[in-house]
This record gives sequence, structure tokens and C-alpha cells, in this order.
Amino acid sequence: MQTAFVGLGSNLGRPVSQVRDALHELDALQGTRLMHRSSLYRSAPLGPVRQPDYINAVAMLETRLAPYALLDRLQAIEQDHGRVRGTRWGPRTLDLDLLLFGDRRIASERLRVPHPEIARRPFVLFPLNEIAPDLTLPGIGPLASLLRDLPGDGLRRLPEDDNE
Repeated sequence: MQTAFVGLGSNLGRPVSQVRDALHELDALQGTRLMHRSSLYRSAPLGPVRQPDYINAVAMLETRLAPYALLDRLQAIEQDHGRVRGTRWGPRTLDLDLLLFGDRRIASERLRVPHPEIARRPFVLFPLNEIAPDLTLPGIGPLASLLRDLPGDGLRRLPEDDNE
């Protein structure tokens, strides 16, 4: 079994429901178990396209799947939620990013782990800290060090009744 972390995001349709449903679907993946999930967070969108705020979360999985097999399953879940790949950093019904896969470092055309933008994304690091505060990111360093220099501007944890 390997520990993997997945970032979830949605800003189209019913974002809170999309993220909640995706968390259940991650837990239902064969050979995979949802170990922990962060609260839900609202964040301002990145990029040049005007779009609604995102709902974000991070999931900690324990999986028997290999990295590319897990990536395939994540992309299948995105497609089941109507994900259309178009404008970079554009709006989406569901985005599932494989952030970390154990202590592996993967750099291929199809997959980069740790996720290449992980160290600059408050909407990933703050939820990640909620479920794994002692984590060290392979090739990057301790999560706590990254958070010291990262403002949480524009990031808001949703009330618990929105998280259930």
C-alpha cells in the first residue's frame, strides 16, 4: 500500500456537491481507501479567465494502485463529472490532481509528482496541512516551511455544516 494525496477542486455546477461526491468516489476505487479528507475551502480562481470561486479540498488515500493507474482513475472520475479540458486554469466541474505519491518523484510528459505547482498554492497547502501537518514533500521540503512564507489571502475554510 502507498499513501497518495489528491487535490480536489470545482467551480461549475454544484461545486460543494461535486467535491463531496468525488471524495466518496475516491473511497470507492478498487484497491484504495480514503484515509483522511480536509475541510472544504473556498478560493479565488487562478488565471486570466473570469470565473466563479473554487471549492477545494485534499484527500489522503492509501492505495494499491500504481501512480499511472491512479491517474487514470482520477481522470475517469473527472470525466464522469462532465470535465471538459479547454482553457488552462479555466472553469471546471471537477479537477483531481495527484499531488503526492509516497516519496516518489515522477517527471514524465503525462504525470509530474510532486505536483509542479504544489509549493505555490494555498488552496492545496492549507488543506494538506490540516490532514498531514508533519508531511515533507519529496524534493521540496517540510510542509510547515512552505506555509510560513505563503499567505492564505483569498482562502476561506467553509463552515462545518458545508463540509459534511
